[in-house]
Amino acid sequence: METKLLKTAQEAGTLLAQGGLVGFATETVYGLGADATNATAVASIYEAKGRPSFNPLIIHVPSIADAEPYVEMNEIAQRLAAAFWPGPLTLVLPLRPNSGICDLVTAGLSTVAIRVPDHEQARDVLRSAGTPVAAPSANPSGRISATTAQHVMHGLGGRIDAVLEGDPCSIGLESTIIAVAPTPTVLRFGGLALRDIEAITGPLSHDTTPAAVAAPGQLSSHYAPRQALRMDAVTAEADEVLLGFGEVRCDLNLSPSADLREAAANLFTHLHSLDRLNQPIAMSPIPDHGLGRAINDRLRRAAAPRD
Repeated sequence: METKLLKTAQEAGTLLAQGGLVGFATETVYGLGADATNATAVASIYEAKGRPSFNPLIIHVPSIADAEPYVEMNEIAQRLAAAFWPGPLTLVLPLRPNSGICDLVTAGLSTVAIRVPDHEQARDVLRSAGTPVAAPSANPSGRISATTAQHVMHGLGGRIDAVLEGDPCSIGLESTIIAVAPTPTVLRFGGLALRDIEAITGPLSHDTTPAAVAAPGQLSSHYAPRQALRMDAVTAEADEVLLGFGEVRCDLNLSPSADLREAAANLFTHLHSLDRLNQPIAMSPIPDHGLGRAINDRLRRAAAPRD
């Protein structure tokens, strides 16, 4: 299969409506989109990524109003959506009867993960497609997420129909995922800080690596480079390259000024760059607060033992 490089959101939306697979930018990471009501198209996502079928997908819609035909929103969900959509927040909500969302998207669950991206080009794609779009990160399953069109072409070129050229992702870290029932619970740390969410919900419980996967990004081994990754490293061993944070001598630095927002935006891009060296990666310590918590979550999964 030849993977085309598209120039316009209209082209991407038309191809999605026809059952194609398209990589496109959001503010978080690049997504690999398919019509969420088309089981054959969604199956192609799993095939292209090599993704386990028990791992559910996020659907993307261009507005809160466009979410209403597919999910049931209680009061807390409505308040969160009003505060943070468009934005890097995914809500896990009950599916409406006859929603049309195919079972492969939900991995057989009665709920679906849904969000409205804060990226004008992405919303143009969604409006053009005229359908909810299932879009996990546009990378081979378990590997480093893509934050540029070139990352998508490198990882999935020849497996998908097209990639839409877009600006590098401004946040560079996947969305935060919250289940709203029976009580608000964090299912994945991400690009929206918990303190902002808790200003609305109150203190949140956490269930980010459950026995049964309930949302994307919960597998214990995920986001992994080809070689081993070692966390909390002060210096690199002889065969390692060092991904730094703050004032440290290193091969590449997430943020020399120790800015967690800058570090989150650079995380996957820098991991891609070091991964091309095909050496083990040592990672400087990251403070475990604010966006640092989400960064450390990704790094722990990248460093986890692999099957």
